[in-house]
Amino acid sequence: MSNSSTVEDVPFTERIQENPRPALLWLAVAVVLVAVEFGAIASFVMNLPWDVLPAIPGGSVVAGIGNALADIPTLLSRDVIPNQGYHLPSQGWQETFLGLSPAIAWFIRVVLIYAYAFLALFWVWRGYNVYRTHYRYADWTPRDDMVDRLRGHRWGQFGLVIVVMFVVLAMFAPALGPTTVEQNIQNPYSYQIKYYDSGTQSVQQVTAGMANLQSGSKGNSQTNVGPMSYDDYQRFHPFGTLPSGKDLFTFMAAGARVSLFIGLLAMGISGLLAVAFALLTAYYKGLVDLAVVLSSDSIMALPQLMIMILLSVVFRGTWIAAVYNGGLLLALILGGTYWPYLWRTLRGPAMQVSEQEWVDAARSFGQRPRVTMQKHMLPYILGYLLVYASMNLGGIIIAVAGLSFLGIGVNPPTPEWGRAVAAGQSYVTTASWHISLIPGILIVLVVTAFNALGDGIRDAVDPQSQGAQGEDADAAGAEASAAGGGGA
Repeated sequence: MSNSSTVEDVPFTERIQENPRPALLWLAVAVVLVAVEFGAIASFVMNLPWDVLPAIPGGSVVAGIGNALADIPTLLSRDVIPNQGYHLPSQGWQETFLGLSPAIAWFIRVVLIYAYAFLALFWVWRGYNVYRTHYRYADWTPRDDMVDRLRGHRWGQFGLVIVVMFVVLAMFAPALGPTTVEQNIQNPYSYQIKYYDSGTQSVQQVTAGMANLQSGSKGNSQTNVGPMSYDDYQRFHPFGTLPSGKDLFTFMAAGARVSLFIGLLAMGISGLLAVAFALLTAYYKGLVDLAVVLSSDSIMALPQLMIMILLSVVFRGTWIAAVYNGGLLLALILGGTYWPYLWRTLRGPAMQVSEQEWVDAARSFGQRPRVTMQKHMLPYILGYLLVYASMNLGGIIIAVAGLSFLGIGVNPPTPEWGRAVAAGQSYVTTASWHISLIPGILIVLVVTAFNALGDGIRDAVDPQSQGAQGEDADAAGAEASAAGGGGA
């Protein structure tokens, strides 16, 4: 597109009207991608903390809409690709996808779901390129350099891939698990499963709860159900089973949704508070800055574990503590106690931008403080917020897991990764080593991924950071070596 000054004044909608074909093609594919999995997406949104809605006026209506949307069939659901069935010696597997074994049927569904997720992520990136090529009036913006630096940051890309896989695990947890949370964890005695009994040589039925009692992993090598194995009722368990006989992969998938909810909510609360206080202290300074410093120091001086225990006892029995069996309360406590650490990282950049000439000019012209902070100061610190928020998300997730391990965080029956580690701590050196080891590895991997993503974003936003300097130095050294070789 032309870079003339008149192009900048053309509204975005008019730019699309002048050249609608690229936008319409992109939108058509995006609509198809959303439509084929709309039920799963709606289920993810509506199954966050909406179980509290019936307790407040009008909440039952919203909860009813959410349940209706969650029942919409999707292309990659367990109904389309079922993996639960029974095996007849002479006829093979019954009631599974194409008569395949439950392990293969489950694996196909998992691969297709992750392929869909990365295709959707690629299409979002494609949409940015469509906007950048056809509808943006500028040929270059500073954001382009940041994106290019991130594209060359391998450590940050590793973190991005793992974070995306974690988010997909949380979003599509009902379809990714070999069974459902309702059937395997919450209400197992209300569901019947079929299996072939070799003793009677006939197909029998048993409740999922009774099957769980006979499938627990308790350290005995003779009765243990380890990773990638079947139990006596012909149910496939990718990660094995818990001591209670519940499927560990289903537990971890549902726990990822809880961890993501707590992490995002806690970081959202602490981020809003940190940004607001950083702007206020940088703009007004003086007594306002002193008041926030004293408040943050007071919160940081408190023993956080004791505060969490105290508030959990105080709010026990309230509707807040009922959501996710303490998940919402834990998110509120973490958000209210983490903001001082985030504020301290934003206070310096906010102070720096407050001394710039454009802020002084805005004050001189009588611009309202809120407008000045929003237009001239906030954009400068958003990059820093994104960097430190991505790093702190991993810390919040591991904090939630640690609290649940101690029995303080999320309470049963709501799945949480720390509770899985606690359930298997007595069997670490036995045949049931998988109960603690697999959740522990996943916790470390996800936390490392968030830190890696934060490093990548930091180096992309600030090319003078240590990581970016190291990469530039390596590149310079490579160029020098190439030059020397050419001269020889």
